[in-house]
Amino acid sequence: MSKKLIQSRVADSRLTLPVTFVYAIAVWLACGLVSGGWWLQFGCFVLAYYLVMVLNNQSTLTRAYLRMANSTFLALTCSACFLMPDARGACMLTALAGAYLFLFQSYQDKSGAGLTFYGFLMIGLSSMARPQVLFFVPLVWLLMATKLLSLSWRTWSASLLGLLTPYWFWMGWLAFQQDFGPLVSHLVTLVDFQFPIRYADLGTGVLLVCALLAACMLTGIVHLQRKTSYNSIRVRLLYGFMIWMDLYAAAWMVLQPQHYDTLLRIIILNTAPLTAHFLALTATKATNAAFVVLAVLAMAITAFNVWSMSFPS
Repeated sequence: MSKKLIQSRVADSRLTLPVTFVYAIAVWLACGLVSGGWWLQFGCFVLAYYLVMVLNNQSTLTRAYLRMANSTFLALTCSACFLMPDARGACMLTALAGAYLFLFQSYQDKSGAGLTFYGFLMIGLSSMARPQVLFFVPLVWLLMATKLLSLSWRTWSASLLGLLTPYWFWMGWLAFQQDFGPLVSHLVTLVDFQFPIRYADLGTGVLLVCALLAACMLTGIVHLQRKTSYNSIRVRLLYGFMIWMDLYAAAWMVLQPQHYDTLLRIIILNTAPLTAHFLALTATKATNAAFVVLAVLAMAITAFNVWSMSFPS
């Protein structure tokens, strides 16, 4: 009997997810969870992890009893541990994960506006934390038509209503306060473009995470395109949704890297399932080597960023 590959052992083991979760908690503690009082951020992290787990299970993004999407999400999130102190970014990611959960359930439902409303309500809440999320709304509409097959005049109207609902409540409060300055300042950041582009300002840790995510993204996309016939039409379309969101966020990262705190989170949310599909559903010596390399790189980059946060220059 041939020896089982490391990749297959990790993918098939029920211990993979709890071990990865303990690893994630250790990273949070090492970065300063207690001393920094990042309890809101940690709560958002746990909730986002739970939403990714529900999304993976309800959408059947993998065909077996596997938890690689959740484990990969934890590992990639920990590699970008410099984002942990950012409460607004944590809220943005959690709301966006909730949006995916509602939108994926609206697959092929052109008449039911409820799920679309709630999905865009989550996008609206996400944009209140990070307004740059609004740049993704036209793409989501396009993907509703081409991937989710749920776009109609009824669902489009529901999406617009859901997107604007948080702002209506906010405007009501600002009207009561007789001060619309916070809303104006919030929307002005949408035109925060930087020229010339300065990648050097990102720092070594951010650039290392970008390289890791680019490797995971490209590996996952190439794998899905090569094995597209192995998935049902529905699963292929859902992965197509994430691929285009991923590529769009990556393009924004290349063009406007000063928004890395928003874009890296969006890329992680979309890249984790793509990478998990590759890791969970392949089993060759080449893919085993790729798994080992990606795992070692993720842990090494996490260690570097934890060290950088503990001993800033």
